[in-house]
Amino acid sequence: MDAWCDGACRGNPGPGGWGVVLRWGEKEKELSGGEPDTTNNRMELTAAIQVLLALKKPCRITIHTDSQYVVKGMTVWSHGWRRNGWRNSQKKAVENRDLWEALLSAAAPHQVHWQWVRGHAGDPMNERVDALATAAAAAV
Repeated sequence: MDAWCDGACRGNPGPGGWGVVLRWGEKEKELSGGEPDTTNNRMELTAAIQVLLALKKPCRITIHTDSQYVVKGMTVWSHGWRRNGWRNSQKKAVENRDLWEALLSAAAPHQVHWQWVRGHAGDPMNERVDALATAAAAAV
């Protein structure tokens, strides 16, 4: 299974949106939503969470995102954050801890491969989820 996700924000902070496309075989499902006062990073995290919450049973999935914040957070930084009581390398509280904890929890039952894609570089699926996220941000 593959999924693409993206977050968008009109202002940072400001109205934000997230977009997701899940693909398994020939089937696809689009999801999107928004919040009236948020940040781009929160929408990136929310998009990834929504991918995982949409799964009905544990599975192997590749999640494609243009957010280095999400990819590095899940593959590198989160291990240290948890070990250090949710403090970053500067000994400050980790921003967006609530969403990081939700993402880690949502990912736990699955075998997740995080795949970074360059944003706004012509990748059709990344452009599609960006359009979903942008439309959701405009609608709130």
